Amino acid sequence: MSAREAILGKLRSAASVSASDHARREAVEKRLAKPPRGLIPARGQLEGEARIALFCSMAEAVTATVERVGSADDVPKAVTHYLRSRNLAPSVRMGDDKRLKRMDWASQKSLEVKHGRAEPQDEVGVSHALAGIAESGTLALPSGKDNPTTVNFVPDHHVIVVDAKDIAGDLEAVISRVRRKYGRGEMPRVLNLITGPSRSGDIEQTMLLGAHGPRALHIIVVDG
Repeated sequence: MSAREAILGKLRSAASVSASDHARREAVEKRLAKPPRGLIPARGQLEGEARIALFCSMAEAVTATVERVGSADDVPKAVTHYLRSRNLAPSVRMGDDKRLKRMDWASQKSLEVKHGRAEPQDEVGVSHALAGIAESGTLALPSGKDNPTTVNFVPDHHVIVVDAKDIAGDLEAVISRVRRKYGRGEMPRVLNLITGPSRSGDIEQTMLLGAHGPRALHIIVVDG
């Protein structure tokens, strides 16, 4: 008997049920097939430009900086401009995201683009979000080689690209999108929900940026 089976066996014993309880299994299958939706706040229930504007304002309210560009072709130049404005070295780290790879990074002659997991010496990480959440200014990034989780937490500066069309009104809509994209049994190990730069008020209730991750978050919204 494996450790997993032993733990589940103890739980079934405490609940006075058996592993062959078909009624309970069927109830679980139905719930997973059609997960219930909770109460959805009205704040994010906007359309078009109003939804994107709400996302940008909510992100800025939690100390993120936001830039909007006309198309994906404008992203490399926007990243270079961000580095120069912060007096950062012309070097970024990113994963194997196909959307990022299609961008013309070679047009930025002085920019070094490194791929793979982030290392302690990396100052700036670039990721592409699966979605944005307008009601809170949050970005959703599944883990994986396309956008390694280390890029989210190791560099001091995190630049996240999100397509305007992928900005949803609420968290529940994004979770449903993740289920549809990956399917049953194929979910990512981690779904990182990022709202502003890392912060903590644990020490003397003084807010400190960069406590457990990047001290700066820059969001590039691609309108095209």
